[in-house]
Amino acid sequence: MSEPVRWRQMTSAPKDGSRILVTIKSSEQGPAEVDVAYWARADQHGIEGWRANDSYPGHMIEYPETELKCWMPMPSASAGAEPSATLPRPWDGDEQELYGSGI
Repeated sequence: MSEPVRWRQMTSAPKDGSRILVTIKSSEQGPAEVDVAYWARADQHGIEGWRANDSYPGHMIEYPETELKCWMPMPSASAGAEPSATLPRPWDGDEQELYGSGI
């Protein structure tokens, strides 16, 4: 049986270049959002870190770790399903709930 798809701590996110969904924290620029990101090694485009480039062709976005709240694997495609039914909403819970109490 496969593990349920749920939001997870960023510390457990894969850093192998695979694309994942991330919740971007809300800020003065806007509310929390979900984006597709991947871990990139240092190259001519910038330093090692989380990047997204799916939104605008040729436009690379670099996310500092402090902007990302949590992650989940990309959902599998479902034939005939409504796109909005398969896309998760940004995680809007308290960070302590996500990471635990630390006790």
